[in-house]
Amino acid sequence: MTTATDLNQPTLEHGAPAGRRISLPVLLLIIAGALALTSIVRLITGANGITNVSQMSTALQLAVPIGLAGLGGLWAERAGVINIGLEGMLILGTWFGAWAGFQWGPWTGVLMGIVGGALGGLLHAIVTITFNVNHIVSGVAINILALGATRYLAPLAFEGHQGGSAKQSPPVDSLGHFSVPGLSSGLEKLNDQHWFFVSDIAGLLGGLVTDVSWLTLIAVGLIPASWYILWRTPFGLRLRSCGENPIAAESLGVNVYKYKYLAVIISGGLAGLGGVFLSIVANPFYLEGQTSGRGYIGLAAMIFGNWMPGGLAIGAGLFGYTDSLNLRGGSANVHALLLLGALLLVAGAIWLAIRKKYVKAAITVVIGALVFAWYATTDDVPNQVVSATPYVVTLVVLALSAQRLRMPKANGMQYRKGQGK
Repeated sequence: MTTATDLNQPTLEHGAPAGRRISLPVLLLIIAGALALTSIVRLITGANGITNVSQMSTALQLAVPIGLAGLGGLWAERAGVINIGLEGMLILGTWFGAWAGFQWGPWTGVLMGIVGGALGGLLHAIVTITFNVNHIVSGVAINILALGATRYLAPLAFEGHQGGSAKQSPPVDSLGHFSVPGLSSGLEKLNDQHWFFVSDIAGLLGGLVTDVSWLTLIAVGLIPASWYILWRTPFGLRLRSCGENPIAAESLGVNVYKYKYLAVIISGGLAGLGGVFLSIVANPFYLEGQTSGRGYIGLAAMIFGNWMPGGLAIGAGLFGYTDSLNLRGGSANVHALLLLGALLLVAGAIWLAIRKKYVKAAITVVIGALVFAWYATTDDVPNQVVSATPYVVTLVVLALSAQRLRMPKANGMQYRKGQGK
């Protein structure tokens, strides 16, 4: 039987996903295998750009706003509040960050972008927690409201300033970048050798230590920090108990409303920080439509990661990588990745056959053969396919990972104060 003291024990895993988890050594082995397969594809196709330092650096930059949006979604949903409004909170972060940044400096812009996203989170919390409005309806409304508000405010705030217009802010000063001396240049030289596996690892690591924004460093640090707070502190345990069984949590003395409000406001602040990254780091200005659905992809990364920070980070990295193909050698690189996709499908079919799922294995082999035929009979892919790659990968990954997912049990549940008394 659960007692009141149980909620003070940070080791209790209310929110642990059901089923067997992948251990860290196994996960590292899977990542190494995927990287080795990618290296083989690079050698066969000659598409050295798929693992070079510049590609990986761009992938990291594009993964950060997706990861921050997904991390925001994780905080809210671990407390039981579905946050479809992440896209709107990202938009608020881009506008507030650029508006304050060009006037008072980039770090002030960072703080105001977080505040802007948190205001969106606060509105979502009021509507869903206090007034019990459907979480999906509230999130969609916030997305529309954020888009309309920023479209209305942009001409008022930016027109008349040098470099500003009705859809774009004046430029914001840089937060600064850094490269690790010696290590960055050494890894880049090693990557240029194009050796099997070694050069690919050098490209991956080189992207993590070359021209990195200080805000990127903060964003990466928020992943383990969130894990520690949510899974290793009494505060995190109480918050997660609100997403698993708020009635039981209230009966044990937890102020469910308070924890839900805090979680959703933090969720909005994290998404707002992702928006700041887009309008100050990725681009030194606010531009209407610059979020491009990254809030929704962040939500997909969170689901792919099974509502866990580590899995979320891997999902954000995957989607950031596919998004980066638009910017660097898109057509040639995506064409090479068709071969990688075919090989992965064959490997998946073998795994399914070992588990005696013969029908699924046969279907997977057929799809793999079709993908290989596409690769073998073409020299490149249309630009429209390159642009759609991040979204296609999002759908495929979610479809393949759906069977092992387990959201918090009370996620999206309507709750009234006093039910646990």
